[in-house]
Amino acid sequence: MIKKILVANRGEIACRVFKTAKKMGIATVAVYSDADKNALHVGMADEAVHIGLPPASESYLVIDKIIAACKETGADAVHPGYGFLSERAEFCERLAAEGITFVGPPVPAIEAMGDKITSKKIANDAKVSTVPGHMGLIDDAEHAVKISTEIGYPVMIKASAGGGGKGMRIAWNDDEAREGFARSKSEAASSFGDDRIFIEKFVVQPRHIEIQVLADSHGNCIYLGERECSIQRRQQKVVEEAPSPFLDEATRKAMGEQSCALAAAVGYTSAGTVEFIVDKDRNFYFLEMNTRLQVEHPVTELITGVDLVEQMIRVAAGEKLSMTQDDVTLTGWAMESRLYAEDPYRNFLPSIGRLSRYRPPAEEAHADRVVRNDTGVYEGGEISMFYDPMIAKLCTWAPDRAAAIAEMETALDSFELEGIGHNLPFLSAVMGHERFRSGNITTAFIEEEYPDGFQGVTPDAELQNVLSATALMVMRKKMARIAGRDSTFDHPVPEIDTLVLRIDRENTEATICDTENGHKLVIGGTTFDGTLDYELGGTLAAITLNGVAHAVKVNPVIGGYRLRARGVDQVIQVLHPRTAELAALMPEKEAADTSKLLLCPMPGLVVQILVSEGDVVEEGQALAMVEAMKMENVLRAERPATVSKIPVAEGDSLAVDEIIMEFE
Repeated sequence: MIKKILVANRGEIACRVFKTAKKMGIATVAVYSDADKNALHVGMADEAVHIGLPPASESYLVIDKIIAACKETGADAVHPGYGFLSERAEFCERLAAEGITFVGPPVPAIEAMGDKITSKKIANDAKVSTVPGHMGLIDDAEHAVKISTEIGYPVMIKASAGGGGKGMRIAWNDDEAREGFARSKSEAASSFGDDRIFIEKFVVQPRHIEIQVLADSHGNCIYLGERECSIQRRQQKVVEEAPSPFLDEATRKAMGEQSCALAAAVGYTSAGTVEFIVDKDRNFYFLEMNTRLQVEHPVTELITGVDLVEQMIRVAAGEKLSMTQDDVTLTGWAMESRLYAEDPYRNFLPSIGRLSRYRPPAEEAHADRVVRNDTGVYEGGEISMFYDPMIAKLCTWAPDRAAAIAEMETALDSFELEGIGHNLPFLSAVMGHERFRSGNITTAFIEEEYPDGFQGVTPDAELQNVLSATALMVMRKKMARIAGRDSTFDHPVPEIDTLVLRIDRENTEATICDTENGHKLVIGGTTFDGTLDYELGGTLAAITLNGVAHAVKVNPVIGGYRLRARGVDQVIQVLHPRTAELAALMPEKEAADTSKLLLCPMPGLVVQILVSEGDVVEEGQALAMVEAMKMENVLRAERPATVSKIPVAEGDSLAVDEIIMEFE
């Protein structure tokens, strides 16, 4: 058995591997860049080795440094996690030459499946259903247009060595094919060091469903059900679940058997994932095989009870699988929400900075529910611009899908995160969306349901009552403490307090009084019984309203509170009637006029300035390109204008809302 394992990765995946290694009694080694010297994964490992500067190309992607760290610590095995070197055949070859075990598949399988063009050909030969497309190399943008026209729009332009949504574009016409080819090629070169591109038919109204396979070096291969990964934004998965609400047993079996056939065709060992696109009639087509552990592997672990990292380590050590296909059972339902450092109110642009508050819900495992949080950060830690924006993977399990969603909603409401922009409100919105709850989803769900971007959630009457009741009860608790501590306070809390709830300049009359077990509230003429579990100065309130429990995040503002729950972010002022009358007379503050400025929408690096001072630009024209967290973002003109000033240069690092150019 392996004695000491080095994880050639960082963040939550490194922490995840360390947990299983420690459970198995295997010593652990972390590697870290300058940016990660205080990272959680470094503290979790038995040993840690510094490997270079923050850019991955100078640290985590340098094979020599990883091997040197193995030699320095005596690590006899390497787990690559995902991303970075996880699917680099050269890395495996170098490890083998040094007598170090690679916890993953053999080199031929990585080479065959890591190249999407080659993998399609092998899949065809193995009788795996594939998407129509062009498998050969593409010369230039015009060649890409010609191929796209022959296949028929829309098409998907993808990096051959890509993954995680990097180097991927959808084109609906010739112009988009030209630009998509250029952008995909550029992103592929910078992210993977391989700029080869291929094109395939984009299936309209598709579902993204993948099969988890597990194979050993003794000829055994099994599949562990499927994962539904259709909730995506820019081809990046956001929410996953297992099993899929769409598949029937016959389709699951067919997809699983084809996945195992493909694994056998390339001599695959270890854990791997075969990804399919599935149409509305349950026809499925092979997309790619990921020869590594997937980000979303926890949902499979939750419904099967199989520790995939443990199985990878045992297979790498030469052991046979301890289970057969007949032993695989799918129990209950699991959800995973990917918590990203990105601002959903600013078109999901990356956000960096310090986590001034990071309090995930407590992990727990019971017969009827599970909460799991795979993370690599901690309160006070920093989110860097150099790496992927993932903060955590919050997972829940319950006996059925509806219960798993309900558990996720509660867990998201209880997740406290401050200091950076993050997508918690959006994840809550997805969980509460009627279409998601019905299971009628496709990979276009976000695009179709949020065509103008995420603008927050408007509370329904039930949730509005929850928020209003929270504001009333917290305010009463505050006033009671003031009156109780200061005997000179000349306005003691009345037995029944008549107040006004002011929301977006709209007033609602309310009363509140104490009862033996909590409070009696009347909000807009409706009576409620409520209880409050909240410490003044805290940020999370647990309340019940008519016996139903809720978690609400609470932050004080002038005259009231900012309250957040279920994707709603709302300010409620709690005022005395006369104060509310005067507040109605106060003018609203107007926002600053930024219409003549191009502001940097995220912290990032200026890759290109595409216009010059004095240029006349048209609506939609590309003005600049900013790179952040491994993604290139093209900034375009919102209207015709003349460029008057460009105060930045290519190569500059910019903060959010820093001026890139000014217009006349």
